[in-house]
Amino acid sequence: MPEPIASITGLKLRAGAEPFDIKLDPGKVVGLAGLEGHGQGLFLEVLAGISRATEGSISVDGKVLDRGFRDVGRAYDAGLAYVPRDRKDEGLFLQLPVLMNFGLPTLSRVSRGGVIQRRKLVQRYEEYARDLGITAADEQAPIRILSGGNQQKVLLARWLAADPKILLLNDPSRGVDHGTKLSLQTIYRRVADRGSCVVLLSTEIEELLLTADETIVFREFGVSRHLGAEEMTRQNILAAMFGAEVG
Repeated sequence: MPEPIASITGLKLRAGAEPFDIKLDPGKVVGLAGLEGHGQGLFLEVLAGISRATEGSISVDGKVLDRGFRDVGRAYDAGLAYVPRDRKDEGLFLQLPVLMNFGLPTLSRVSRGGVIQRRKLVQRYEEYARDLGITAADEQAPIRILSGGNQQKVLLARWLAADPKILLLNDPSRGVDHGTKLSLQTIYRRVADRGSCVVLLSTEIEELLLTADETIVFREFGVSRHLGAEEMTRQNILAAMFGAEVG
């Protein structure tokens, strides 16, 4: 068994909540489910360095962090990349070109002496555009003119280009068409197969059943049930959401 990329120990998301332990393994798609506002979104934000837990620790590559990362930058430096739920308000710079929206976090990789080497940036963008099936007639056009599905793919490409150890996805299929959803689900599996861990929060149970290797169901800011592949059914996920017995 490979060593986990991250170990979450005794994590308490807020006062009065039950603490929990989780391991995030390479090559896995880990689903997060729960009724809206029951802690799964907050857990993702704690992993991303947006919020802090009240107790517990997160260990990444052997480095133990009390209550999680202090900020997003430290989480990113440790190899965690976060794709937010609201891509337009939190993820994208709508007036900037597609190319810059893709390249912002990784410009240092295509720069020399502080000067961006545009040809290298375009090459990197085109590589990910082919891989993810991004349809954009002109990478210099503002990203706001792209469809929702293509905007989401550009946002995903941005963070894949950072080679994350853990990719954190906050309801990424929200507001995209069925064909794009299927395409994104294929991409998540491919990322995991390359050795990363994908943590997928989804409000759609069917997406978790199709994509995840295991699903952690949250209730009242604690883990109601950690379902392995054999236990992952729509009925069991719903039962865990509502605090009922899982069959």
